[in-house]
Amino acid sequence: MGGINKKEFIKEVLKKLSSGMSFQDAKKEVLSKIGNIESSELFLIEQELINEGISPEEIKRFCNVHALLFEGIFENKISDPSSPSHPINLFKSENKAIKTKTEELKKNIGKSGKDDILKSLEELKSGIYVHYERKEQILFPYLERKGFFGPSKVMWGKDNEVRDLFKKAFDNINFENFEKDYLNPLLEEIDSMIFKEENVLFPTSLEKLEPSDWTEIFKQSASSGYAFIEPPKENFEVQDLNKRSVRSFFEDGKVNFPTGKVSLEELRKLLDCLPVDLTFVDKDGKVAYFSNSSERVFLRTPSVIGREVKNCHPPQSLPAVEKVIEDLKNGIKKYHDFWLNIKGRTVYIRYFPVRDEFGTFMGILEVTQDITEIKKIEGEKRLAS
Repeated sequence: MGGINKKEFIKEVLKKLSSGMSFQDAKKEVLSKIGNIESSELFLIEQELINEGISPEEIKRFCNVHALLFEGIFENKISDPSSPSHPINLFKSENKAIKTKTEELKKNIGKSGKDDILKSLEELKSGIYVHYERKEQILFPYLERKGFFGPSKVMWGKDNEVRDLFKKAFDNINFENFEKDYLNPLLEEIDSMIFKEENVLFPTSLEKLEPSDWTEIFKQSASSGYAFIEPPKENFEVQDLNKRSVRSFFEDGKVNFPTGKVSLEELRKLLDCLPVDLTFVDKDGKVAYFSNSSERVFLRTPSVIGREVKNCHPPQSLPAVEKVIEDLKNGIKKYHDFWLNIKGRTVYIRYFPVRDEFGTFMGILEVTQDITEIKKIEGEKRLAS
């Protein structure tokens, strides 16, 4: 490292990237001249470069190199089973906290009032639901990819039994034999699930999954959150990196999003299939796109594309339109919403600012929906029913 000015060095790498250097070659050069560098330090350097006038578009070039550097360091760290940040150890830490809470509840049976029991149950339920959902929605899919479907088919069902027992406990909190008939069976099932996870699910998962699988599981776990434990510090680096990393937009003939790939035709159809009307106005205030829903509320035709949005409204509405645009563009409001009664139907209209990963304003999304039938919904209609 020999006193190298990291910021100036990265400026030089940016120039080489602009001249055609590959991301992999840039990664090798950074590692050879600087060595491993903390992700947080790279973020600070990138921000300093932006402050000095280098455009975010240029910085985006380096984001790919940043991602490659980070991936290598991160995967070695997270995929080590002895690391406290390994997903299995995070699950186990949660189980330890859950066990502590179930033991406290058992000790307080007959001593605490109903309100205290209810509060403890609410807290326990909230954490367990997070724990189970992360297991079902993030860990299980990776096991399925290895041809191991047992947890999805069996353990998920047992998780739902615990959820049902929670519901029964809350519904019967004032029942005379509440502790014996509802609380104890719930706590026993929770403890039983901890045993199954620790002695069957986790050892099997460690045996079947690859280091790259654990890296992805860790990254995706940030979206579900954690139960009764502090999120690992690496979480925040991953979240920041995911917001800023740039990927090839087209891959294998498909549009490549961070959350999956779809063909252009699939993308067009799924946008048109949404039960809402979408209209996007770009940063220059011109209509750039609208979805083609079969139940569109307001008329939209191709003639509107490229039209100034201010010209899409009657003159008397112009001050309100301008205020909405300015509020969203300048971050004064996170959204604006309005609702109208049109021919006996309730129409809900929302406006959202669209920004890139650096917070730069890109335009405004209008979402229009007929919510007449939605307003009538009461009770529950579950998939199982």
